[in-house]
Amino acid sequence: MKKMVIAMLMIAMVAFCAAAQGKTTLNVLYYIDATQAGYDVDLGIWAKFSKDNPDITVVKEELFNEPFHQKMQAYIASGNLPDVFYMWPSGRSMMIHENKLAKDLNVLLGKEYLSNFVPSAIDPKNQGGNYIAEIPQSFTYTTTVYVNKKLLADNGFDLPKTYADLKKMVPKLKAKGIQVMSLPNKDLWPMQSCLFSTVSGRLVGDKFIDDVKAGKAKFTDQAFVDALEFVETMYKDGVLAREGNQIGYGEGPGLFASGKSAIFVDGDWRVGAFITDKASGVALITPKAQESDFVITNFPAIPGEKNPGLVSAIAGVGYGVSATIPAGSAKEAAAVRLMKYLYSPEVQKLRLEQGAYIPTLKGVKSDKVEPLTTKLAAYYSTIPKTGYVLDGVLDPSVYNVLNNGLQALGLGTTTPLAVASDMQKAMDAWRAVK
Repeated sequence: MKKMVIAMLMIAMVAFCAAAQGKTTLNVLYYIDATQAGYDVDLGIWAKFSKDNPDITVVKEELFNEPFHQKMQAYIASGNLPDVFYMWPSGRSMMIHENKLAKDLNVLLGKEYLSNFVPSAIDPKNQGGNYIAEIPQSFTYTTTVYVNKKLLADNGFDLPKTYADLKKMVPKLKAKGIQVMSLPNKDLWPMQSCLFSTVSGRLVGDKFIDDVKAGKAKFTDQAFVDALEFVETMYKDGVLAREGNQIGYGEGPGLFASGKSAIFVDGDWRVGAFITDKASGVALITPKAQESDFVITNFPAIPGEKNPGLVSAIAGVGYGVSATIPAGSAKEAAAVRLMKYLYSPEVQKLRLEQGAYIPTLKGVKSDKVEPLTTKLAAYYSTIPKTGYVLDGVLDPSVYNVLNNGLQALGLGTTTPLAVASDMQKAMDAWRAVK
């Protein structure tokens, strides 16, 4: 709390100085990991805006993972939101949507401007408040399977098409100290968002989740327990190593690129971790190896799946503008300029080249895209159906129970039925006050 007060005082001092110089100050809460590849490109993007807009002072606060969400909740509780902030289409930003704490971009930016984006990005139904609080920079597929096909081939294996194929790999790869599949889950959310949401979608489907929220079904129903049992089975079979629950999210790409696992499960955004870092000129996976040795594919078929090939997906993250900024003010005009810059073809092209995502802005192309990014776009075209990302449709009081339960399953300290029961208790409590 003391650090937060000091930070807010510093922001206030910068704003005062800027005002004295006739500048408009924009306070920005931004989501980024300063240690990740491409951070220098990000710094350059923001520096160019400041250079091209000398009448605007951007005071940017950078946080990542849980510290970001905790700080956003503190800002919401204080009623003192930043002027521009990174946000999700639902889930972690649901309070912003439901309480309309962000301006409606359909009004602020206009329908003509929004028509530059693909329809799914500007469909109000894809956002928690049923209005355009942020423009998703991408449409995010949260289960993306990165495969070292050369490692598999060297050990006599083809690309896995079924879960049975994965299980067959365990003895030989384990004997060599290689994990079949890695999914670091120390941070709790990756298993739920990057794998279990797809497992749930394939075994029970979106309608089941809707029915649970409506009180017409329960998480303790056998079909959902079966989905949790599949995760438990992956650990028991050795397809997933229990040690993964003690590995931080940021460590995953390096372990996979170094051959410690044959298969890596993460979101589509993780492509950016493997391609060439423009600052160092080094890639975790060289472009040549990206082309010849690695594949991006769908999760293999799961026994008993009702929705074959389904992948969990959601409208992506983007930027929102605080609803407290007075309409027609200089601050609102400055926020609009920043928003249009961040979503400009210039910036979105850089994001594409970073491998950060495939932009929703129409017409963004580049001849500097590395093979894994091209393979990601090809992967999108193979997905027959998408389903819910559970932390995008469930209340935090429910999905946090799931996140903790999935980690406990991985550690072998709970049972699928116990996780389902805890989730149902949380759902009943949520429904009681909803």
